[in-house]
Amino acid sequence: MKHIFLGLIVLFSVPVFGQLKLEGVVKDSVGTPLELANVIAINTETNALESYGITNDKGAFKLSVGKNSKYNVQVSYIGMKTEQQFLETGSEDVYQTFTLKSDNTLDEVELVYEMPVTVKGDTLIYNADSFKNGTERKLEDVLKKLPGVEVNDEGEIEVEGRTVSKVMVDGKDFFDGDSKLATKNIPSNAVDKVQVLKNFAEVGQLSGVTNNQDNVAINIQLKKGKESFWFGDITGGSGIADENGLYVFQPKLFYYSPKYSVNLIGDLNNLGEIAFSRRDYFNFTGGFRAPSRSSGTNINLGSNNLNLSSLQNNRAKDIYTKFGAANFSYSPKQTLDISGFGIFSSSRIDMQQINSITYTNTDLGVPDEVTESNTRQRSDLGMAKFSLLFKPNSDNQLDYDVMMRLSKESQDENVLSSVIGNTLQYEDSSPFSINQNLNYYYTLSEKHIFALEAQHLWQDEDPFYNAIIEEKSTYDNTADILGLDMDQINYNVNQDKRVKSNQFDGKIDYFNVLNAKSNLNFTLGTIYSRQKFNSNIFQLLDNNSEFVPSPSINDGLIENDIEYGFTDVYVGLHYTLKTGIFTFTPGATVHAYNTDNTQFGVKYNNDFFKILPDFDARIQLKKSEQIVFTYNMETQFTDVTQLARGLVMNGYNSFFSGNESLDNALAHNVRLSYRSFNMFNYTNVFANINYNKSIDRIRNITNFESVIRSNSPFNSAYADETFSANGRFQKRFGKFQASANGRFNYSKFNQYIQNVRSVNENYTQNYGVELRTNFREAPNFEIGYNYSIQDNDQGDTRTKFYTSAPKIEFDALIWKVLTFKTDYVYNEFKNEETTLNTYQFWNASMAYRKDSDSKWEFQLKATNLLNTKAQSQSSSDDISVRATDYYIQPRYVTLRAIYNL
Repeated sequence: MKHIFLGLIVLFSVPVFGQLKLEGVVKDSVGTPLELANVIAINTETNALESYGITNDKGAFKLSVGKNSKYNVQVSYIGMKTEQQFLETGSEDVYQTFTLKSDNTLDEVELVYEMPVTVKGDTLIYNADSFKNGTERKLEDVLKKLPGVEVNDEGEIEVEGRTVSKVMVDGKDFFDGDSKLATKNIPSNAVDKVQVLKNFAEVGQLSGVTNNQDNVAINIQLKKGKESFWFGDITGGSGIADENGLYVFQPKLFYYSPKYSVNLIGDLNNLGEIAFSRRDYFNFTGGFRAPSRSSGTNINLGSNNLNLSSLQNNRAKDIYTKFGAANFSYSPKQTLDISGFGIFSSSRIDMQQINSITYTNTDLGVPDEVTESNTRQRSDLGMAKFSLLFKPNSDNQLDYDVMMRLSKESQDENVLSSVIGNTLQYEDSSPFSINQNLNYYYTLSEKHIFALEAQHLWQDEDPFYNAIIEEKSTYDNTADILGLDMDQINYNVNQDKRVKSNQFDGKIDYFNVLNAKSNLNFTLGTIYSRQKFNSNIFQLLDNNSEFVPSPSINDGLIENDIEYGFTDVYVGLHYTLKTGIFTFTPGATVHAYNTDNTQFGVKYNNDFFKILPDFDARIQLKKSEQIVFTYNMETQFTDVTQLARGLVMNGYNSFFSGNESLDNALAHNVRLSYRSFNMFNYTNVFANINYNKSIDRIRNITNFESVIRSNSPFNSAYADETFSANGRFQKRFGKFQASANGRFNYSKFNQYIQNVRSVNENYTQNYGVELRTNFREAPNFEIGYNYSIQDNDQGDTRTKFYTSAPKIEFDALIWKVLTFKTDYVYNEFKNEETTLNTYQFWNASMAYRKDSDSKWEFQLKATNLLNTKAQSQSSSDDISVRATDYYIQPRYVTLRAIYNL
């Protein structure tokens, strides 16, 4: 494979050696260098845009041009008259100076080409057509070709290392800014411009008094002719695999006009093409952000979702999905915007995996375990949101949002353990929640601004769990401790739970603008939370009657009926000062906390005060180069399930009892970051360092009976620490882009097994290099190599796993009618002693389209061409390390027809 990589590099590098440098300086009429001036070189013989560049802070530019060629070089700058010069290259580099004059005449130079990249303040504007070569179909295909922009494996957009928080289309939110739905569905031929909005402020009134330098949004400008007209595509296809029929139907329709917009997305297939996964659903915020997010209080309401097995890389043994989503916005007048969306996702997934589990502290008698599981998941997920924005004038803005979530999920799982034998598990849940948000922003004057933010959450969760342990002899000791009826054919144990949460989070901010360089921010806020938790364990006997056991542990408590309350009232003060290239924001928040819980007729109460300082320092070295240092102290509070004393069955091999007297933990967070995006030489660099130290953190005391464990939480007297560092270097060389990235994570935490304390240390390292091309006419390729190390030191057990993965992608537009795409990755998974598994994936597609304006396109698409059966990975938690073989779908070949509106 390395010979293929080398051959491609040599083949596509040939044009680079015939290049010259066209360098120079752009000045104004008095000789002052002009930063961010646009320079383009048009080959007069082919009339093609051959190179472009942007001047740096010294007015310098650098282009790559061909030898012995004629060019029309055009230089433009905002407020200046465009200058052009015709020049002819020889065999030597060329140096040229351009002087621009103020634009006070009617004479204009005709711009034959738009500048591929322009800079206007904090906005980067990419002309999409300058980066297309005809093989693009969706927005993500375009974004991947833009300097400084990346689309990660999750479909999220990253700009200079920062995740894009919002995606808009013609200024209107696309599904409340969800980047994955945008990148995977918006057709590339509708995209005219991509605007990257740095320092993006959700509320314009607060743009001058809040720190938005980590906020990045993207606005997609549509091509002319797409406004007030339906556009999009409809895909339908079928195929055969293992005598089973394959099908796919994917309508994606969009309508935009100045007053309203409609987006409709559908997906129905059994190919494993997941439009919206469970992870996407639970990570989808809908634009909701807690008002207390920067107060220093972190209260976790817990997640009582089912312990459903997770997909690996969106693959499984068998996947059937249905997805439908609709998004609208309506502006009946300039002062009022109404919007909303609805999303429904349904899936039926079969999974098979084999886990080799090594438990920590093996000298305490905990055996290693191998499990094989076969799982069937059923998931129906729905959410809907309605939003209203009223802005009668520039001094007032009112926002209201309400979002509802409703889901129904279940899972059947057959687990064969080398220790316990065969166990049948069943889980189901139908949670429901309503989240409301109300914001009001009022500008009294240029120096006095007020902001009210309030949010309310009501949530009801009802998870149910059932386990049938078939080989009784392996479970008799546990059954005896639990007090089960042991005179049954098998052990049929059930766990019923109900969690109701009610939380209000609100604050009022007052901003006093002292002068152009400084301001004060006063905050008054509160969090009020109530949770109720009920649970009980029961055994279903052979005669179908229910039996409530009496355990010999945990004081015989096997049911829960607890109410937990939390209150936080806080005031905060922050001062922002800008001086030269520095911006400092020191501050502190004073909190009055109250927690209480009532269970088994006893009330536990705790009141205390806490001062939480924070500090932010930013150094703006250049317009696109910045260093940021932040520190904050944080109090961390748990949810009701950690406090409930009654025994809870989290799984047939895992039991838990809470601690009513748990205290909060205290965390110190430090972050240092560096970012630079040099438009002069198209070099993109970012690096982040994060450190966290958690004091009085809630840890579990774990006791094993064979591989069956019981956990009980407490506040550890020993601090836990985590350290992480990551970075990326990216540079463009003409039509080539090279990048290197790395990530390192270290964690040190204390674990307690059989009442013996040990210090665990985990190290994770990931490294990657990549080279890609962006030719307009020639085929393009991307080659890369990823290498990861997972090193786990847990007590007296240490394991290391290594994964290496070279990859290649290739796409070409053949005869202007055929689009060929293929990608290949080879994976080697090993430990310190031997290679555990090697597996590879190869996908390819060939599409026919008569021309770029054709309504119809036909595509032959194949996935997993090598018919790989399983993939491998390693993972770890507090008590174990596991290596997993995970079975996936076989080779699929489908024929599709695509109709473009």
